Formats: sequence, structure tokens, C-alpha cells
Amino acid sequence: MIVKASFFFFFLYLFSIPSLSSGANNILAVDQSLTGNQTLISNAGNYEMGFFKPGQSPNYYIGIWYKNIRTTSETVVWVANRETPISDAFSSKLQIVNANLVLLNESNTQIWSTNITPTPTPTTSALSVVLLDDGNLVLRYNSSSSSTTPIWQSFDHPTHTILPGGKLGYNKRTNTNQILTSWKSTEDPAMGPFSLEFDQNENQLVLKWNRSQQYWASGSWNGEFFSSIPEMRSSKSIDNFSYVDNENESYFTYSLYNPSIISRFVMDVSGQIQQLSYLGVTAQWNLFWSQPRMQCEVYALCGAFGSCRQNEFPFCNCLSGFKPRSERDWNQSDFSGGCVRKIELNCSVKDEKPGFIVGYLPVKSVSKFLETGTPKDEAACQRSCLDDCSCDAYGVIDNKCLLLNTENLNNISSFFLSVDPNNLTFPLKIKVSASDLANNTAKINTKFLVAGIVSGFCGLVFLCSIGIIFYRRVKRKGSRDNGGNFELEFQNNGRNVRYLVDPGILSAEERKGIDVPFIQFKTILSATDNFSLANKLGQGGFGPVYKGMLPGVGEVAVKRLASQSGQGLKEFKNEVVLIGKLQHRNLVKLLGYSMKDHEMILLYEYMPNKSLDRFIFDRTLSVCLDWDLRFDVIMGIARGLLYLHQDSRLRIIHRDLKASNVLLDEDMNPKISDFGLAKIVKGRETEDNTTRVVGTYGYMSPEYALDGLFSVKSDVFSFGVVLLEIISGKRNTGYYHNQQAFSLISYAWGLWKAKRPLELVDLALVESCNSIEVLRCMIVGLLCIQEDPGDRPTMVNVVLMLGMDIESLPDPKEPAFVSKKSINRLPSSSSKSEINQLTITQEEGR
Repeated sequence: MIVKASFFFFFLYLFSIPSLSSGANNILAVDQSLTGNQTLISNAGNYEMGFFKPGQSPNYYIGIWYKNIRTTSETVVWVANRETPISDAFSSKLQIVNANLVLLNESNTQIWSTNITPTPTPTTSALSVVLLDDGNLVLRYNSSSSSTTPIWQSFDHPTHTILPGGKLGYNKRTNTNQILTSWKSTEDPAMGPFSLEFDQNENQLVLKWNRSQQYWASGSWNGEFFSSIPEMRSSKSIDNFSYVDNENESYFTYSLYNPSIISRFVMDVSGQIQQLSYLGVTAQWNLFWSQPRMQCEVYALCGAFGSCRQNEFPFCNCLSGFKPRSERDWNQSDFSGGCVRKIELNCSVKDEKPGFIVGYLPVKSVSKFLETGTPKDEAACQRSCLDDCSCDAYGVIDNKCLLLNTENLNNISSFFLSVDPNNLTFPLKIKVSASDLANNTAKINTKFLVAGIVSGFCGLVFLCSIGIIFYRRVKRKGSRDNGGNFELEFQNNGRNVRYLVDPGILSAEERKGIDVPFIQFKTILSATDNFSLANKLGQGGFGPVYKGMLPGVGEVAVKRLASQSGQGLKEFKNEVVLIGKLQHRNLVKLLGYSMKDHEMILLYEYMPNKSLDRFIFDRTLSVCLDWDLRFDVIMGIARGLLYLHQDSRLRIIHRDLKASNVLLDEDMNPKISDFGLAKIVKGRETEDNTTRVVGTYGYMSPEYALDGLFSVKSDVFSFGVVLLEIISGKRNTGYYHNQQAFSLISYAWGLWKAKRPLELVDLALVESCNSIEVLRCMIVGLLCIQEDPGDRPTMVNVVLMLGMDIESLPDPKEPAFVSKKSINRLPSSSSKSEINQLTITQEEGR
């Protein structure tokens, strides 16, 4: 009967059912079909549904994507036929058949259906399919019917994405889970190996590999957020996450405080769950948070015989003697197929014994095999593996011999981990062909031979160098003790900068990526006319800054360490190492460095408009910065800090963000500078402490100034101060209105409480200011300077909030360093007063 009905509808379609019109429509009626390039578009134009081809794939799928967001391709949020693609979209069709939404291919064969039995069974004409403005696809009764309850909806059947209003949970009535499953690759929406599901026993989310191996858990819901995902707490900045538990179901969902913000929750092909938000100001998806944070914490990310290294890209590499099973899949970041031996083992040849290479496997990955292990020593265990053709590797742990095959070798590491007790590894020996092992040994021997020759030559050069150094020292009278050492150590090339790095700050691999040119000191003397006063741009805490002209480069800013400076080699090394690794349009570019005797020099791109404070605090120059320019500067600083905190290869805390450390290029684009006090934090860390508090008073957060605790939220505090200074044209430190408010922070908070926030605006902005944008920026500034670091937004939130509606922004709490005197009797007009800035480092222009 079903086959006959299918053919009946097929012929009915051919002769009497019209296709969907090409005009925008969000409804698919019973007498219509969707085919070819026809689409459904939600009423507000947020989402679109139709046939699509992912990347270079030859296959077509029915899916839902964002209508007005295009990166390299559509951002797809739901796929119907992810396991059954079609080859011809123009000969296939989507339509309502027997009260179900059905996809028929070019042969009129049903390849996907909603597969439900409505109760009571409606008449065919009473149904329609609607694409709603929240991205939910609904099969429902027509509005003229007695009920509008959905018969079926895509929100109940998520694929790899949860949109706001969607849910992921457990149905207690049917004992079924809603499961998010990653795509197989970026060009294949088929179910990949990674999935996210709800654990009803522990009330938590869990990530699994192949629906069996759990490798991450969110922790139970504590009433506000899952214990391992504090980012999911209710926050008025972006998303409001919530957890529902009743007699019928348990699930988590989220909503948006601001509908203009676009956000999605994704089970990514990387094996991580990710919360992404689309930033209109940057026209790109921004990662808000992800779990697990470290890519190599994803189980079996690199497949069998693949090894994951967190500091390399791509993360996955094959072990020695192995190659990717599919080069095409690896090129698409699908590593699940793992690696295979370059030369297959031949167990039938008894005389050809395979060899072994060393790998490391997490103890937690093999603990389940310990019960089956047999007591044997290393030699006996190796013989057992050699005699067993199904054995791909062996290892001895707790005096037990473990024989492992391919399916147990999905989490191999090529290095030993012993620092983290939760991530211990043990060595295992992996079988490789004797021929391949011999080839590798030959290559290694050749390398040693070449290394020996090179080492001998280098030794000869070294001895000659020592002789030359000794000769020069004898001849050079009155020179400083360490002068020659500095010049010899740093004069060769930019790669020598790695010796500047303190042990433990960067790994060996990270040090290799630093390439900052070394500039001869005599070249700098020539470029600056011997540091003439005519070329001096200003004086900072580091020392004087000069304008120079380098052949082939052009104008540069030359920063010279002053002998009386409180800063020294540590800060100099910080600048060279950090800025050399950072590349962003809103960070100043380091062009080179130099060292001679006790001179330490940094060369930057020249900023003709010098620093931000030169404009906003000068009554004459401030008129050159209208509101549009100031808003662009605010956004540029925010994007630069966001890069430092999240998007750069290193997680950087600047620690000295202030108006004088924001430079302006010829187009008034802001660039954050002065990384002498910056700190690198590793991995998941976002905070640290110090007994040496350095920075500038007025910009330092209270927890840093008082207790030496600093974090990314310390930079957020500094950004909030700078933002308020840009709006007001006043410095933070100083006295206002007869000491009713002793700082700009106190003054701004008083105006906010008195409901007169726009009185903060610089008089130079009276004609150009956009009051809505100014008010939004003031609110964001006050949110950034709240006393508790936990109340301050992250820079991700800051960038998002700078584009949000004012009504969607949370109310700020009382900031730090607020005067305890009355703020209710503030006069209604602003006045000018002389302001003194207390600072550890002096103001610097360049």
C-alpha cells in the first residue's frame, strides 16, 4: 500500500502538483513541492531551507542555514538526509505525503521522512510545513484547524547544532536521548564519531566517541550552570542557559537576551562542543567558549596510530612508519580514519620478524585491560606479541603484559607526559615492518653522520670565534665588561631572539616560530642621526623614543632603554618575544631590535599621530577626534584585546593598557603597544599573581593594585577606564567638582546614579556624538570597571555588547575606587580642573 501510494503521489506531482514559487515563502503546502534551487525563507528572513552542497562535495542535502550569513559557504544548522545524500537536486523533491514530510530522489524513492503517525490522523489538506523565524521547521495543522500543536518539529530532532530555543535532553516517557552528532568532515554531514548527549543519572552533558567512549563531562547542574562549564551560567551579555527537569523530560536550553545577536551551540567536527556568536562588526563567527578546551583532550581525535600535539597545526600526525589512511580526509581535518602502516606486516613469513617503535598511551585508556593482562616481563611480553598476528602493540604496566590491537590504539601520544597526574602515560611498543624500521634506522644514521660533520665544523668555528673575542678584548681598553658579549650574542640574525626567552615561558616549538630581525647598532645610530634631539618624539618610562629612517623600510620609531629606567632586560625580552609572535591590525608591529653594551633598542612601525592621550586630553586636538572616530578607536582596542586574550597563539595579559599605550596610525587606526609588562598564561589558565605590582595607577584593577592578582579581567578593567576617558576627554586620576568625586570612575558612576549619564560626554563631541552609541559605550565601560572580576564581562562579551541594544545590556554594579562622599548633589554642568596622573611609568608619545 505504501509503494502504491508513493507512485500515486509521484504521478500526481508530475501532472497536477505545482512547485514552490520562486518568491520568498516560509510555508510548504500539501499541493506544493520543494525542488532544485527553490527555498523556504522564514518571515523575518533569518533562516533559509532548501537543497545545498557542502564544499566540494558532489552530493546534495536538505538543510536549514542562516539566510544573511555567508562565510566561505552556508552556515548550516540542521540537515535532514545527512546519511542518505542525493545526486540530483532538480529531479528530487520535498513534499508532504501521507501526513509526513518526505524527501524523494530522482527515482521517486523515499530516502528521508519525518516518520511519524499523527493521532488523530489529519486530513491531508489540513497540514503544512512552516520554517519559523527561530530556525525551527514545523509540520503542523493549518491555523484553520482546531489545533496548532506541531505534529513534528526539527527542534526535537537536532543534528549537530542547537539554536536558541532548541533543547538537548532525555525523554523520560520514551527513554530516549536527543543526541548531537558531529559532521564526519567539513564537507560531509554524515554522522561523525563525536556526539553530545544528556546523562540522566548524573544530570550532566557528556561527550562520547563512537557512542561508547566517554571523554568529557560537564558536571552536574548546580542551579546556575554545569560545574565544568561556568561560561554557560545565566548572563545578560549573550545567552541565558537554563536546565529543566520534570516528570516527562530533562533537558537544557538557552535563549538570547538580545535577539539581534546571532548565536549557535555546535557539536563540531573537532570533537569539541562550541558556543559561537556572529559579530556583525567583524562579519565573522567568534568562538565564545569550547569544551574540552584543549584539542588534544578529545578522545581518538587522530584515529589509530595517529598522534596529537597541541602546539602544532594540524594537531594530528602519523607515527613514524605510518601514513594517513585517507589523504583527502586528513586535508579536510577528518582524522578519524587514523593512519596505516606504510609497509604492511606479513605474518606468513616466519623469518621476517617485525620491529617496534615507541609510543605512549594514557593510563586511563588501558586501565580497563589490566584485568586481562598476564604477569610477564618485557622480553616475554614482546615474544607474545611477535607470535600473535593480531597484536599491533604491547606494553608492560603494573608488571602485567598487555597485548593491544588497532582498535585500542586511538589515543597514542608520541611523547611522554608525567607532569599532570590526571594525564599520565605509559610507554608501549608498536609493531612496524622490519623493512620500514631499517629504512628509518638508515635515515637516522645519515642524520647522525651529517650532524657529526656539522658539529665538527661548528666546533672549529667556535674555537676561532673564542680566539677572535679574546684578541678583541685585549685590544679594546676601557670597554665595559659585558659589552662584547652582548654584541657577539645578538648580532647574527633574528633567530637568536630565542635566547632571550626565560626557561619555561615558551616551548621549544614556540621559540622556533619567533623571527624578529636584529638591526646593527651602527645602523640605528645612522637612522636617528646619533639620537639627535631633533628626532626625539617623546620620553616614556622605558626611555626616550626617536624617529628614524631605515633604508628599505622607511620611517620607524626607535625606543631606547634609559639607564635610569626601572625597567630592564626582563621587560625588553618580553617585548621582543611577545610582539614578535603577535600579528593583528590593532597591535603595534615590531620591526626589529638591537643590543650593544648596555644599550637595548626596539624598533616599531612609525605612528605619525603618536598616542591616543595626545588627542583626547588636549583641548585643541580633541576636536580632531569626532565621535565616529572615537567609536572606531574603541572597537579597535577591543578587538586587539580580544585577540590577546583568546585568538592569539599565546594567551596574553597586557597589564598596562592605558591611553598613552594606544598608538594611532596615519588613518587614526588604534594599535596597542608597550608589552614590557605583559604576561603569558598557559593552557586553561586565565589568572596569576605577583609580588611585583607594576603598571599605571588609575588603570590598575583593585585586585591587582591591592593583592597582586591579575587576570584577563584586569585588562578588561583597564579597557573600561580607557573607554570612559575617550567618552569624557578626562583622565581617570584627578579631582572633579570640588572633590565630590575624586576620579573619573567616581564621577561617571555619580552621573549614572543621578540619571544624567550624557553629562559625561566631552564638550568637543557636542555636535558629532550619537547619544545612543555614547550611552551604550558608557554602560559597557561601567560594566568593565565593576569591583568583582567575576562581574566584569570578557572581551568577547565586550565586543558583542558594543553592538547590542541598550535595553539588552545588564545594569552595572558599583565600580571599584568610588568616592564614599555624596554623589546626589553633583552639579548639572561639567567644569574643567587640573588633573594629576599618578603612574609608575611615565607617559610616552611616539
